[in-house]
Amino acid sequence: MSTDYQQAREALGVRLRELRLSAPDGRLTGMRLAERYGWNKSKVSRLENGRQTPTPDDLRKWAEATGRPEAYDELLARLRGFESHIRSWRRQLASGHKAVQDTHLGVHAGASVFRGWESSMIFGILQTPDYARSIFTRYAELQRSPRDTEEAVRSRMKRQEALYDSSKRFHLIVWEAALRTLICPPSVLAAQLDRLAGAVGLDTVELGIIPLSAPLRIPPATAFWIYDDRQVIVENWHAELWIDDETSVDTYLRTWRTLRESAVYGVDARNLINAARRALNQPCG
Repeated sequence: MSTDYQQAREALGVRLRELRLSAPDGRLTGMRLAERYGWNKSKVSRLENGRQTPTPDDLRKWAEATGRPEAYDELLARLRGFESHIRSWRRQLASGHKAVQDTHLGVHAGASVFRGWESSMIFGILQTPDYARSIFTRYAELQRSPRDTEEAVRSRMKRQEALYDSSKRFHLIVWEAALRTLICPPSVLAAQLDRLAGAVGLDTVELGIIPLSAPLRIPPATAFWIYDDRQVIVENWHAELWIDDETSVDTYLRTWRTLRESAVYGVDARNLINAARRALNQPCG
């Protein structure tokens, strides 16, 4: 968890404590507050000390219990402020994957130049429905989130309409390992590779592939997207990071450009895709 995020969470905790101790009806103890809502007795302490992130419902109840219902909007704004940078999967996927896909659909609609790096799977913007279905199913299992797979697939496919928008440009780099990762049945991966080979010819897409044998100046680590060179979205196992400060964005731009030095394009990229496709038809030794 980032220092800025933790400091913001602690600052919100201080504000919660101020409200509790200055309740109009007299000092409200943490125990009484917890008992009122059936919370674990340690929850109030964890919230006030920045060791737990409150939900919007927690904040609403806190404002009501302390006699300051009008403070809810302020508390919610504070929460949204730091959650806009670190968005936990637990919260984002509370109602399933479709809501997350719709959020990204909105971000894509507002940007023109995209730079992406992916090391372990095919970019969502280039996925077939069956491949996307496998990805959403696996992640729903991992995150123990509601299954809304078909709705999420439809939203992802709608985002792909941007590939045919002449005002947009996608500069994408993928590691060769992603072409061979069996996160789906071999037949699904075969169709996905056929789709990927077709993307090489789109005039809105520049697709680079880093061969497994290529020398690398930096490790092929976490996947990320850069939107119009001003915002970055990074996916980790526990959360998405939404980054917009200039220094950090510049770091990701340098990272992307450094990775690009090892990538191949055009015919060479298509040859790597075709090699991965042929390997699917070879019997295991």
